[in-house]
Amino acid sequence: MKDELIAGMATLAGSSLGSITVATVPVVVTSTTSASGIAGWLGFTTAATTVIAAPITVPVGGIVAAGALLTYGGYKIYKQIKSRECQS
Repeated sequence: MKDELIAGMATLAGSSLGSITVATVPVVVTSTTSASGIAGWLGFTTAATTVIAAPITVPVGGIVAAGALLTYGGYKIYKQIKSRECQS
């Protein structure tokens, strides 16, 4: 029952909390545009290169779910260690 409850809470958190931006990475984008002046009028083109910042986003629900699973795993390990200590 506890496992289903944790899975349900993680799913709910993942669907409603949104996402956060953790970093931006520069990305080079090359596009073809019309040349300027008479060359453009005649149909010639030129390549324009720009550098843009692409965001790296992480869903907040994923962070919450990972924290919950790590906490639950730690709790299970703690219980296992305590039960072995009581047997000795």
